[in-house]
Amino acid sequence: MSADRDAADDDLGERQQRFQREEMRAALRALLMMPLMDAAHEDFAAVRRHADRLREWFARETGWVLHVERDGARLYKRPADLIDATRGLPNYDRRRYVLLCLACAVLERADSQITLRLLGERLLELATDPALASLGFAFTLGAQHERRELVMVCRTLLALGVLQHVAGDEEAFVQTAGAASQADALYDVHRRTLAGMLAAVRGPSTWTKAEAPESLEERLRALADEHVADSDEGRRSAMRHHIARRLLDDPVVYVDRLAPEVRTYFLNQRGAMAGRLCEASGLVAEQRAEGLALVDEAGLLTDLAMPSEGTDAHVTLLAADHLATRQRLGRTADDEAAQASTTIREQDIAEFLRGSRERYGRYWRKSAREPGAERELAAIAVERLERLQLVERKAGFVHPLPALARFALGDAEVREAPT
Repeated sequence: MSADRDAADDDLGERQQRFQREEMRAALRALLMMPLMDAAHEDFAAVRRHADRLREWFARETGWVLHVERDGARLYKRPADLIDATRGLPNYDRRRYVLLCLACAVLERADSQITLRLLGERLLELATDPALASLGFAFTLGAQHERRELVMVCRTLLALGVLQHVAGDEEAFVQTAGAASQADALYDVHRRTLAGMLAAVRGPSTWTKAEAPESLEERLRALADEHVADSDEGRRSAMRHHIARRLLDDPVVYVDRLAPEVRTYFLNQRGAMAGRLCEASGLVAEQRAEGLALVDEAGLLTDLAMPSEGTDAHVTLLAADHLATRQRLGRTADDEAAQASTTIREQDIAEFLRGSRERYGRYWRKSAREPGAERELAAIAVERLERLQLVERKAGFVHPLPALARFALGDAEVREAPT
């Protein structure tokens, strides 16, 4: 009886340990996808339970700081590549980011609740700043597209947990104009979440006018530059953090895109690093001569899944297959002209998709089947592939990158569903 009881206790202990490992992995993955997390998030309870271990892991492997409080968690992620144009919120340009920053400035001074109309009126006051006007920025609520921009910013803040919808209809606000309009919406303001919006080493308000950086790249680096100890160990830690950030945040890390000293460290340590990161995150390492990618087989730990559903995702996969096939043929060719043929014009991708429409068009949305739609589809496909670091776009030409080879699918077999 005693032996049976001991075996049952061991089995229970192993199951508890396995559950704790899986729960910590889920918490870590959730923080990678949602670094600004409010208490309503489904994984927040697990984040709180494993806060100490998560804080230690992120500090050791990535150099990122994790704050966990009763009302939420903030992982202060900082990208390894500050000038990567493929990053950022979807459908956001520089103008929309200005509106987002102005909205946060309004909310920082607001009461615990605010209406959409009041938010817009106070934002208008900040938008008249001469410094913004000198840069050509102007914003009013008179035009419908400007009211829609404000609503899009509010929806971003809703998704981040900064705002919580209480009542009202944003779309009615967009459609109606004038002071006499009664269309409005009411929000709760979550101040702790708002306070965690800026992930910067140094706040921009701490610069004097004389020392403030001028160019966009200088501003980004000034916000994110971290102290590196002037020692061999300090430099090694900085390189390890740089590589880990790229592996966890970027779709793929190419060897030839790393600085020479980082490249040497990466080639020596990538196996061990990939093992540690995959063990904690549940990702799978794909190592090639050209670089390394940590792949999520579930397709959940990404802002842009591929393959995915929908017309845009389908044409992106078709374009990827087309480019990957050309890439493979170019590599096996003997002459330089054939090898150079892997580079293709965006216009040629549009022509390829126009031909694909005859076979697959009935599965696409109606607008994608219209004459001339192939140009828009090609632009969408190339943009998605560029964000996934599968292609590089220069002066109207698209150059496939090595990781694209995994999407050479061959001919698809289209089967009709039984009636």
